[in-house]
Amino acid sequence: MADARTETESRKLLGRLRDVMAEDSAGQERLDRIVHLIASSMQTEVCSIYLFRDPETLELCATEGLDAGAVHQTRMRLGEGLVGRVARTRIAVNTADAPSARGFRYMPETGEERFSSFCGIPIQRLGDTLGVLVVQSKDAREYTADEVYALEVVAMVLAEMTELGAFTGEGAALSARHTRAAMFRGTQGQEGAAQGRVWLHEPRVVVTNPVSDDPEAELTRLREAVDRLRLSVDDMLSSARTMDAEQVQVLETYRMFANSRSWMRRMEADVESGLSAEAAVEKEQSQARVRMAQAGDPYLRERLSDLDDLSNRLLRILTGQGRDTGAEMPERPVLVARNIGPGELLDYGKRLKGIVLEEGSVGSHAAVVARAWAIPLVIHARGILTEALNGDTILVDGDQGIVHLRPDEQVKNAFADKIAMQARAMERYASIRDEPATARCGTTIGLHMNAGLIADLPSLPSSGAEGVGLFRTELQFLVRNQMPKRGELESIYSHVMDSARGKRVAFRTLDIGSDKVLSYMKPTDEPNPAMGWRAIRVGLDKPGVLRMQLQALIRAAKGRPLSVMFPFIADPREFRAARDEFDKAMERERILGHLLPESVEVGAMLETPSLVFANDSFFREVDFLSVGGNDLKQFFFAADRENERVRRRYDTLDVSFLNLLDTIVERCRSNGTPLSFCGEDAGRPVEALVLAALGFRTLSMRPASIGPVKHLLRRAHLGEVRGIIEAARNRGHHVREAVTDWIAAQPPAPD
Repeated sequence: MADARTETESRKLLGRLRDVMAEDSAGQERLDRIVHLIASSMQTEVCSIYLFRDPETLELCATEGLDAGAVHQTRMRLGEGLVGRVARTRIAVNTADAPSARGFRYMPETGEERFSSFCGIPIQRLGDTLGVLVVQSKDAREYTADEVYALEVVAMVLAEMTELGAFTGEGAALSARHTRAAMFRGTQGQEGAAQGRVWLHEPRVVVTNPVSDDPEAELTRLREAVDRLRLSVDDMLSSARTMDAEQVQVLETYRMFANSRSWMRRMEADVESGLSAEAAVEKEQSQARVRMAQAGDPYLRERLSDLDDLSNRLLRILTGQGRDTGAEMPERPVLVARNIGPGELLDYGKRLKGIVLEEGSVGSHAAVVARAWAIPLVIHARGILTEALNGDTILVDGDQGIVHLRPDEQVKNAFADKIAMQARAMERYASIRDEPATARCGTTIGLHMNAGLIADLPSLPSSGAEGVGLFRTELQFLVRNQMPKRGELESIYSHVMDSARGKRVAFRTLDIGSDKVLSYMKPTDEPNPAMGWRAIRVGLDKPGVLRMQLQALIRAAKGRPLSVMFPFIADPREFRAARDEFDKAMERERILGHLLPESVEVGAMLETPSLVFANDSFFREVDFLSVGGNDLKQFFFAADRENERVRRRYDTLDVSFLNLLDTIVERCRSNGTPLSFCGEDAGRPVEALVLAALGFRTLSMRPASIGPVKHLLRRAHLGEVRGIIEAARNRGHHVREAVTDWIAAQPPAPD
């Protein structure tokens, strides 16, 4: 903790900075005044402020002591020189001999060769680095711990001033934050385009009073807010009777942090140095986020994440901002969040026009819900939470994985044209909704939809789907905080069958594990969860859950036909064990006198290459097989579909993968096994056409894909497409290019 003299000097300096903020002056003039104030207060020859011009470039925006002609001329890349090193690592550099320090870069235009000592402090707000504050002197000395602390406090205020736009205006050093157009490149989570207004799942807390001239009053505010925070955590723990041990452990960690004396002492010291209570919380939160980013230990990262969440709660108490502020959701809302669970997403309902996440994964439950609702989704849009404000105009291009925030007119016009083209295409698809997907050769392909929510079912008739090829039952487990009861599941499954109005629904039993983890089940620490304890492996190891689900499905049928399939079968013995559980459930229901299904078909998901080469007896045992294309492709190519570096490297239409699919089709044909293909590729028109040409006669996809796929299939002659595929294979050419060229040469569909 800084000594009393330093705290007094710090308060004086912050008071002067507050006066500068209150002045009616341009941004550059403010910056010039600030570096002069800091240099004189610190009694050092040089004070400079470097700010980011773009994510990779720092610019000297103001200086006291260096050559004034270097302002706005000297720039460096992130990581370049000592200043770039501070910005990249977000760690202060304090050295008595700057030229000898690692990474030093001499900038002759600044005239800095006269200065030996160097102290650089990151200007950051909640983990977002905005620039670097530097002091230098001719004397070869390291700055004291008290001086470094004082600079950290000043850097915190500079970050808040930058956030509030204090350095903008005529002659400004940089344009105002949250007013510039910004583009973010993420990852495609769900196709489609949407234009709307930002709705932040966790609204930004804006600190408008970073400096205080009444430390005692601020200390009182801080202590009262922390008391309220502690009471709220205690209240949550008092209701822990309805929670499992894992949830209680999280709350116990919250309570430990909320009662941390060292955390409280650091914030109190920040307030005594002249910061407001809010700014003190943010200063410690920013430093915790830096430590979190550098922590290699997953457990430590989780604990620092808990502290980050606790700090957000404390800020909301202090400012009255954030959730539950009474703000109304805008028209055409686009949800922007770091990440979101399925329950929270379902609370928003279908009002959302788009979803943008900083984190997330292509196989997450949020992505599953977005696909079910045909809502454009972009994930891994790094940095958007720093820039976006509620109500900002936003364009979401789910096809390209691109997000435009506050776009200019040219971008908006081009995007409007794209949406209009998609609308016209949807009208064309609607005109063939009730027509069969019959190719020009006379072959008809059955098009089914994937679903996982009761809310999906109303789209069954409007989509033109002939049934539900995959109903994901895990969503009913994921959106709850505790295991659902058998009666609840029976009611849900019965409602699904009612909504299908006699059309076939293939229920996939619980597929959890990998990226889908139940909050009320003890998590497993696996190095590769996609290939670990998941799906049918969980079901067979926890037979009570599997039996409960099978009983609910049998009772929900109420005498109607029932289709059930088991996920992630890698060995025929797993299917036989699961089928045995189903047969036992049927027998128990018969003994209890319950109405049994009119007919039953029990199948398996083919998602592992091992199952392709099972004995013929397995293919005759199953009532049907459904190829789970997403998992099968990732295991075939050994390319994790959650890993952005490799997941797009391999093409579904690669010859080797098509050879595998050919083998599956032939084995099912020779054994009389009904076969379908389910997954993202089934809903992509070119891939769907190739699958049909290979011999798949049933495809299951998201509802919005049925129109585009049907439109292309009705234009095609499958025999000709098969010939194109074979010719490309034999010549060693790319199948995708050959098929795409053939499609472009075809006449319009006979609609």
